[in-house]
Amino acid sequence: MPMSDYVASLRARIGTDFLLLPGVTAVIRDRQNFLLARHRHSGLWSLIGGGVEPGEEPAESLAREVLEETGARVRIRGIVGVYAGEPMMVTYPNGDQVGYVTTAYDCGLTSDATPDGDELLEIAWFPRDAIPTLPRRDWIDRVIGDVRDDL
Repeated sequence: MPMSDYVASLRARIGTDFLLLPGVTAVIRDRQNFLLARHRHSGLWSLIGGGVEPGEEPAESLAREVLEETGARVRIRGIVGVYAGEPMMVTYPNGDQVGYVTTAYDCGLTSDATPDGDELLEIAWFPRDAIPTLPRRDWIDRVIGDVRDDL
């Protein structure tokens, strides 16, 4: 998905300087298996998510992002946690610097998922213990570690 109109309007004023943005992250799982996506811009595996748009509820943003990137619908079971700081800072290939404050939601799929081919190169299910062996965004380890089995 291209940059949102909101972020584009900010970028027109500040260029590639650092932006702190609200985000959402889908921790899609089936028991101890987690759905991860390999992202085009980095080639790394991570969770699926994106930015909260002005006027959107975070849960609406989550559903929109998952649908846009995978064509799938999710059922939210609860909030895993809220994450920010250095691990959530990214410099994109075009030089844009972003820091996210993301709310991670524990989710289950209610329809089939397929990578969009634009933002996501592939998606796959991984057991919890296989995730540390993947080329990945390190911050997902903390999020996945915080997932409670009773959610």
